[in-house]
Amino acid sequence: MNFADSDPALRPLLDRLLSPADRERVEPALHELGELAAGELDRLAATADAHPPRLRQYGPDGQRIDEVDHHPAYDQMAQLAFARFGLAAMSHRPGVLGWPAPAPHVVKFGLSYVFVQAEFGLACPLSMTDSAARILRMFAPDEFAAEIAALTASDMEDLATGAMLMTEKQGGTDVGRTATEATDHGTHWTLRGHKWFASNVSADIILTLARVPGQGEGTRGLGMFLVPRLLPDGSRNSYRIDRLKDKLGSRSMASGEVTLDDAFAVPVGELTNGFRQMAEMLNVSRLSNAMRAAALMRRAVLESVEHTRRRPVFGKALFDQPLMRATLLPMITDAEAALGLVLESAARLDDSDAGDQTARSLIRVLTPLAKYTVCKQARGVTGEAMEIRGGNGYIEDWVNPRLLRDAHLGSIWEGSSNVIALDVLRCMRRESAHQAVAETYASRLHDMADPGVRPFAEVLLAHWKSMLDRGEHLLSTSPAEQEAGIGVYADALARTTMASLLLEQAAHEIANGLGHRKLLVAGTYLHRLLRPASALPTAALEQLDRIADGGDVPPEAARAVLDLLEGGAHVHG
Repeated sequence: MNFADSDPALRPLLDRLLSPADRERVEPALHELGELAAGELDRLAATADAHPPRLRQYGPDGQRIDEVDHHPAYDQMAQLAFARFGLAAMSHRPGVLGWPAPAPHVVKFGLSYVFVQAEFGLACPLSMTDSAARILRMFAPDEFAAEIAALTASDMEDLATGAMLMTEKQGGTDVGRTATEATDHGTHWTLRGHKWFASNVSADIILTLARVPGQGEGTRGLGMFLVPRLLPDGSRNSYRIDRLKDKLGSRSMASGEVTLDDAFAVPVGELTNGFRQMAEMLNVSRLSNAMRAAALMRRAVLESVEHTRRRPVFGKALFDQPLMRATLLPMITDAEAALGLVLESAARLDDSDAGDQTARSLIRVLTPLAKYTVCKQARGVTGEAMEIRGGNGYIEDWVNPRLLRDAHLGSIWEGSSNVIALDVLRCMRRESAHQAVAETYASRLHDMADPGVRPFAEVLLAHWKSMLDRGEHLLSTSPAEQEAGIGVYADALARTTMASLLLEQAAHEIANGLGHRKLLVAGTYLHRLLRPASALPTAALEQLDRIADGGDVPPEAARAVLDLLEGGAHVHG
């Protein structure tokens, strides 16, 4: 088993989104990581999940040490992630995996997607280390050159991992209620306060928000500070890890409560920009959340397909039972749609970092859209996969309980679903983000000329017009009605975007001689989007083997789905 080789969607997406040189360069790492994820890494992840980290607050001499002990399996996984594959470093510096320049975000998210199919918990420290380096490079590159070098090291002896401390008891969602106070001592600053939920709690470099005297109330009064684990003289900084959280999922990684007791801190960038800088860090972390959710969906799909093929029921494989096929098909198409949206967002992040302002506006809304819908989908797909495995799916000897536990995390961390939906609404109010999304993906649909693809594009273009009308109507209602309705609209906007991306990928694969499989996937997803109450297309159910494994399907199968779309009397608005 190789998680990369068994995925029919991943490589064709990378073919389209990467330059030929980058695509060739990533292939050896993709194959190696796919094999590790399906074997050694998967075994290490199971061991680390069963043996969570432990906090040692005091040393033998009674001195406070606040050390977190991880199981050796976790340390081995960290070596693979940070050192062997450089997942936290590759988008910041050249040389990782042979890249002559920093690797594209598409490469990083593509490889991370394979890694997370085996190990979810470590992806949080990876993401925060990556994001911390990004923020320091963006806002204070000269002042924190040494810290950036440590955060992007690929040698474990030189590596510093990062963390982001935001949540306080009284101020989780409402960051403006942050109470941690910063004090300027002339030569340095200190912070005093309590952080309620700190993941990768033993990180070497912490970025956090604190209230700056005289700077105002709410988020305006918050500055960003870097809190090192060790002081310049090598002694411990004065903050305490009070306890570790006993979490439902992500159990291999340490999350805890932290008391900042006049902790030494260094301002990052302009103190008046603290919240804006943290929002930049949050946005990248949110995209990482969506990537992890897509990875969990893919692993759940793979487990379900493999199980049902091996499980005979009433004289034939469970996979071949009609109702099971109708259960598996939506799972597969949802997983592929999620991966497409994540990698599309990564590509737009690459464009944004290169100075494309249109891409910057687009990634600003694509990120919350992806986090909102993909993370919710992962909860359903992993739950369905648990049920498919039956009683064994509920037993900790199998991977399904871990997938289900971890899937619930994405909808909570870095902003719960309601917070994320309101962020989409904010983008719509301020920047007409729904118009930007519709114009971007509708224009790409207009360019599709393949005679097999074009009719699907016409159907989807009509739906984009409906989505624009719905968005304008939503904005015309009262603020309370907007807030009440944005969740449903954000989900529909995300799914319509995913349908467009699936169709775009289908056109690419047909043009490059890869056949009509993706068109059948795209058509099936579009059918589910527009006719959610209708039975699934028979043509897709009959071709489930090739949809699950890859390979060409008859063009007539996709045409049969189109006939259903064009012949139906009701289109879901």
